[in-house]
Amino acid sequence: MGSVSSRWTFEALKKYFKEVDNLDIKKIEVNLASNKIEVTHNGKPIRKYDCIYAKGSFRYEALLRSLTYALYNTTYMPIKPDAFTLGHDKILTHLELQKNKIPMPTTYISSSTSAAKKILELVNYPIIMKFPKGTQGKGVMFAESYAAAASMLDALSALKQPFLIQEFIETEGIDTRAIVVGENVVASMKRKAVKGEMRANIHAGGVGEPCELDYYTKKIAVDAAKAIGAEICAVDILEGPKGPLVIELNLSPGLQGITKVTKIDVADKIARYLFEKSRILKEKEGNKDTKKIFTDLGIESKKINEVITLLDFRGNRILLPQNITNITKFNDKDEVIVIAEKNSLSIKKFM
Repeated sequence: MGSVSSRWTFEALKKYFKEVDNLDIKKIEVNLASNKIEVTHNGKPIRKYDCIYAKGSFRYEALLRSLTYALYNTTYMPIKPDAFTLGHDKILTHLELQKNKIPMPTTYISSSTSAAKKILELVNYPIIMKFPKGTQGKGVMFAESYAAAASMLDALSALKQPFLIQEFIETEGIDTRAIVVGENVVASMKRKAVKGEMRANIHAGGVGEPCELDYYTKKIAVDAAKAIGAEICAVDILEGPKGPLVIELNLSPGLQGITKVTKIDVADKIARYLFEKSRILKEKEGNKDTKKIFTDLGIESKKINEVITLLDFRGNRILLPQNITNITKFNDKDEVIVIAEKNSLSIKKFM
């Protein structure tokens, strides 16, 4: 779409990949035929890529889902086709969060205006009312009383579209945005709404400051992203009385605000992750071909587990992911030999 964030990511990707194309989603078409699906750009079939990172606002949800569906089995993509439908619809997002037991504010979905008014008679005020579509805090309304909520409801009914009624969590206008890349939160910030504004979004005038999330909050953010099928996304969180609550996910987050606040090159984190995941996939494809050749020759090939991850530091120490521990079968009684060089680390059991 040509946003600053997309340009930053494009430039960062060029540091890792040999070739990078920046395709305008407005010029992409998905052509359906009885025997195949074809994706074109400017009327020409797009070429085979090792990686496709599809981005765009909720207005392009159908196109994003279609093109990723058409190409998902032929290239690496960090966002599953279904994610564009789930992530761009707040109702579906909350249903998926609930299904995966991700903590979130109590949320109501009504089928009609009369049903919604019955909900309004039962809830505690103030409340939040949201449209299913919208980003940057747009389509979010605050009602302090039943009378205010009922008036909004009458106005919303004329638009003939569904909406959510959600409990209001008092945080003094503060929320947290976490950028999830794979299994890690690569950057996070607190956002505080300006006076007279309930939304803490930077685009709504919110002020950000860097923050370090605890392990539990990071896990919730990563689990929320996984729930909708996104390896890269922003997760917005409120700190409730009983802990963190996920309120929204954004598949195409702006990087300017969080990069400026945290001084972390988020675009580079994303680009590096995409490159490493693409490289691993290419190597796996090569290994499959090699294994077939070995099998045909009657030779057994050795299985090697390779894990793509960003490093998690505790101070100046590297903390390895749990799945690496599971693969190695190491325990705290094992003596090991550690060989460390620049850009390389090897750990072997001492026999």
